[in-house]
Amino acid sequence: MMSRLSSRLKSRFKKPAPPRAPHLSAKIGQAPGSVQHLGEIKVREPALTVFDFDEKELKEVTFKTLEESRLYQKQHRNIWLNVYGLHDPDVMKEIGDRFNLHPLVLEDIVNTGQRPKFEDYGHYVFVVLKAFAYDSAQLDCQPEHISLVLGKDFVLSFQERPTGIFAPIRERIRQRHSLPRRVGVDGVMHALIDAVVDRYFVMVEALSVAIEDLEDSLINETPRDAMARINHLKHETLELRRSIWPTRETLTSVLRTEEHLISRETLPYFRDIYDHCVHVIEQLDGLRELIGGLLDIHLASVSHRLNNELRLLTIVTTMLAPATLITGFFGMNFQYMPWLNRKDGWELASIAVVVAGFVLLGTLLWRQRRTRKGF
Repeated sequence: MMSRLSSRLKSRFKKPAPPRAPHLSAKIGQAPGSVQHLGEIKVREPALTVFDFDEKELKEVTFKTLEESRLYQKQHRNIWLNVYGLHDPDVMKEIGDRFNLHPLVLEDIVNTGQRPKFEDYGHYVFVVLKAFAYDSAQLDCQPEHISLVLGKDFVLSFQERPTGIFAPIRERIRQRHSLPRRVGVDGVMHALIDAVVDRYFVMVEALSVAIEDLEDSLINETPRDAMARINHLKHETLELRRSIWPTRETLTSVLRTEEHLISRETLPYFRDIYDHCVHVIEQLDGLRELIGGLLDIHLASVSHRLNNELRLLTIVTTMLAPATLITGFFGMNFQYMPWLNRKDGWELASIAVVVAGFVLLGTLLWRQRRTRKGF
């Protein structure tokens, strides 16, 4: 029975194994800057979307093949290129050649295990972030690798798959007097990072609700899978914190970027994102303490239940002890024993068993009562 229960817990809280993907060991021996995708392939074919815009005009184009994108010519001052799918090295190298990206940048873009970071290459800056989507069925925070490149007149964003995280930004750019249209590519860069950080609040809120539900269930009754749920929430919280903590350092570096890439008008908005990131980290620290409290509540509940069971066993043992003693005494194989020849011997022995049992039980309860009063 315990093995079946253990298997059910593992099937519920264990993340489904993703399809096999190249590991970091696959890059051993390769030259620095080699464009080899490391991670799960989440789309069949890469897709490219271009927003070619200025304050007055906007043109939106989607390319399904690399050949289609080669025919397009820039028409306005700013351009935002979004790419779905990181596994095609030809697409990555083509984009790198068009925008003069360093090979190490392309290497980090296709490496989905890369931690959040910031790098300044002079005429452009490179930012790596981790976005998250919450799966309420599995209670999982599913990460997504996002890379951003900000140049003087272009923004590049790379995603593993379409998730809708940047959909509000597209709607905002379609509005003529929006901030991205007015200030340019640094406004788009701010909107992209802000969308990622806003998702962190959604993750923290979802984890808070799960922790509160588990806390209520632990107080009312201890579920069988309590320890598995506590460990799972602890793992998800740590994974989220490991991604958000370097994001704060990344935003600190963004705030120090030279003015030719981020204008003074946009800089206060980046400071606001930094404040949001600090707020999320503080909330995660609070969740870690709550999870530690859940573990204490669970252990105390288990100990309390065990004490109740031992108390019941003690009472039963106390009441049966006289019966064991008396029946053992009369069970001795001697020829002459008290009450053996009496017709009412069995009744007298039974009365002695009952009276002795209740006397011991009363004594036990009386001592427990005095102990509670502090005597």
